[in-house]
Amino acid sequence: MFMDFLRNNKIAAGLLTVLRVYIGWQWLTAGWGKVVGEPFDASGYLTGVVGNEAVMEQYPTYHAFIENFALPNAGVFSFMVAWGELLVGLGLIVGVLTTAAAFFGIMMNFAFMFAGTVSSNPWLVLLTIFILAAGYNAGKFGGDRWVIPYIRTVVFKNKLMPTDHRQVA
Repeated sequence: MFMDFLRNNKIAAGLLTVLRVYIGWQWLTAGWGKVVGEPFDASGYLTGVVGNEAVMEQYPTYHAFIENFALPNAGVFSFMVAWGELLVGLGLIVGVLTTAAAFFGIMMNFAFMFAGTVSSNPWLVLLTIFILAAGYNAGKFGGDRWVIPYIRTVVFKNKLMPTDHRQVA
């Protein structure tokens, strides 16, 4: 019953719009300074993650990933974090590819939490779950109202048609 409300109700779409704009603003403001301000460098943060014993003990695979892959490629990760935060924020605020933006946002939240950063990440994860569960309805009062039908009809026009698997006699 709640899922039906979340995924199909216009009142829920309105509430989800407020929620996604709030979450989007959090992401946009986090990424804006990193993109247009002083060059963002994640290497200090990544070094701190590598030195965090709690991360090493609780998430040894994640620790190894940060130490052996992310830290040596800190420039790429700096770019991805800065632009990822900005683009997730824009996607959520304007409601374009809303569930994709929410998915990538929640993935960044979890990455930050695995790295030992609590901050607002748990709160944003909790709120983002509602956006993900609502699916299309979360972007109904946004750009998804036009973008999703376009994608469904133009990009996936032949892939969404049911096929008849019966043998012709």
